[in-house]
Amino acid sequence: MAQLSYREAVSAAIAQEMRRDPTVVVLGEDIAAAGGVFKTTEGLLAEFGPLRVRDTPISEQAIIGAAAGAAMTGLKPIAEIMFSDFFAVCWDLVVNQIAKTRFMTNGQCSFPLVIRSANGGGARFGAQHSQSVENWAMAVPGLKVVAPSSPADIKGLLAAAIQDPDPVLFFEHKLLYGTKGEVPEGDHVDQLGKAKVLRAGNDVTIVALAAMVPRAMKAADILQTEHGVSAEVVDVRSLVPLDTTTIFASVSKTNRLVTVEENPRLCGWGAEVSSLVAEELFWDLEGPIVRVTTPHIPLPSADALEDAVMPSVERIVASVLKLAD
Repeated sequence: MAQLSYREAVSAAIAQEMRRDPTVVVLGEDIAAAGGVFKTTEGLLAEFGPLRVRDTPISEQAIIGAAAGAAMTGLKPIAEIMFSDFFAVCWDLVVNQIAKTRFMTNGQCSFPLVIRSANGGGARFGAQHSQSVENWAMAVPGLKVVAPSSPADIKGLLAAAIQDPDPVLFFEHKLLYGTKGEVPEGDHVDQLGKAKVLRAGNDVTIVALAAMVPRAMKAADILQTEHGVSAEVVDVRSLVPLDTTTIFASVSKTNRLVTVEENPRLCGWGAEVSSLVAEELFWDLEGPIVRVTTPHIPLPSADALEDAVMPSVERIVASVLKLAD
């Protein structure tokens, strides 16, 4: 095992797949000589050269259009959209071309591409650079949607996304880039569509994604040590495909469910998980399903206000205790 940061795991996964497959190419704003605005592509230009690691103009439509064309003609592009908010600029290409063309051409055109993006709030970037947009992608048939919470998952899931024959939107949380953890050395490929139980428990299931996972883990520690409540924490990791098997098994054991998501509350992924659990496990539930979310508002720029609206460890603990009463 090696100790890598979340951002280092991104470049490690890309380099692994570029060594394995010469058709893998990388493109985006400042991803070559500068190593990316979040330093997630450092070292790639030096190892693989400017033909495979390409800086682009400041144009999301150009980046995604080039990636789509490259995928259609036999390459496996990894495109970076600097902030996930900017998917709004190129959403037509993603939704109406990349997600649909394989189906509309009966498989004559395929899109084995990955679109990476820095996602989420908490870093004081304001309402236009802090959104969590996984729900946008989750609502579009034809796209796979991944949001890892740890360096090991970054490396394994990004490698799996690059190898996948379908388009994958890969969301990296800005707050996690500096976090460190053990990452398998050598080639490491994980499985898309597989959730992980990070902490076993008996009293309540907490389902979380990306930056909310470490907060859920801290809340579980407090619940156990200070309140005697045993919480099981499930890291969703992938919204499409969604691993309902792991989630259902956990809720069947604990009989209570709390979802923790950074997305605005209206139509969040937690609502979909809650709906599925209610349909399939209604008679197993011993209380209402609780969703801990960000309110349906643009994220404030002020640090105190941003912290107040995003799900916190304290809010998770309070929500679980209210359910457990």
